[in-house]
Amino acid sequence: MRVLAISSAYGGAACAILHHGRCVAEGRITEERGLPGALPALVADVLRQAGPSLDLVAAIVGPGSFTGLRAGISVAHGIGLASGIRVAGVTVTEALGESLHSQGGKLAGRTLWTAIFARKCYVFLDRGHGPESLPVESLPLPGGRIAVCGNAANEVAAALAAAGADVMLTASRIAMPADVAAIAIRRHAGMLPWLDASPIYVDAPQARLPAAGLRAAPV
Repeated sequence: MRVLAISSAYGGAACAILHHGRCVAEGRITEERGLPGALPALVADVLRQAGPSLDLVAAIVGPGSFTGLRAGISVAHGIGLASGIRVAGVTVTEALGESLHSQGGKLAGRTLWTAIFARKCYVFLDRGHGPESLPVESLPLPGGRIAVCGNAANEVAAALAAAGADVMLTASRIAMPADVAAIAIRRHAGMLPWLDASPIYVDAPQARLPAAGLRAAPV
């Protein structure tokens, strides 16, 4: 199976085409600025390297950057529509957990928490029942032993350890395309429940309607 996997939740974007688990073409963007315009060109270049034949498209759905998620998911759906193939959604927590497993990481009975930077002084924290937006200084204490992954893992693990929690810091930080593809393949095979590629938003929209209401439509 040939899978195009896109990971763009935070820290720029990466995409790759994997054939039977082996990467045959890949590309990366390190900056989030200009990502919506740069990502389609990156994906097109990867497709030129590996050939356009695909069986499945997979995209990270969040939580993460609004801009990154929208850009990655939009490109994924465009490729899926043009190719007539399914587009699977993969959460950041799933991809990071797959990364730990593929690298032989051992949790030793610990519960895995995922911590992703959100707006200032906040993190998206997934304790195993879906992400929530929480201030770093008010993190809930775990009821048992935990391990933390994600790009905010250092900050969250330090805060929890200072509060007396039994916490282990993992090396899993970024959701890589190979891990996104591995989850999507199992989803496609029915080994995991299907998840549509729609963005997971945790915070409420910050945009507000004007207090005086919208302007009248032009005539």
